Amino acid sequence: VQLQASGGGLVLPGGSLRLSCVASISTVSSDVMGWYRQAPGKQRELVASMRKNGNANYADSVKGRFTISRDDAKNTVLLQMNSLKPEDTALYYCHAFWISTGGFWGQGTEVTVSS
Repeated sequence: VQLQASGGGLVLPGGSLRLSCVASISTVSSDVMGWYRQAPGKQRELVASMRKNGNANYADSVKGRFTISRDDAKNTVLLQMNSLKPEDTALYYCHAFWISTGGFWGQGTEVTVSS
């Protein structure tokens, strides 16, 4: 399974970005799809995830600012990021998990929030 992430970039504080991750196979049966991030010198952390039943989970630091969504017809998971802060700067990774086969990572897409 290959996951292709895109949408990162440089944005001013308070700005918005939308990350997209497309899977090479159908995601209809993927139990959980999500986004993680890793800032320099820090451990990778969960940003947001969504189960196939639509239940979403967010890190406290992004609640109310980020929204995760899935479009299984397009094998895609999206992360809408609003009101970005410098502390959101990180390499963002998408992840897809199937109970039957395990988890898969995409390559990172870099997000830099700076004035």
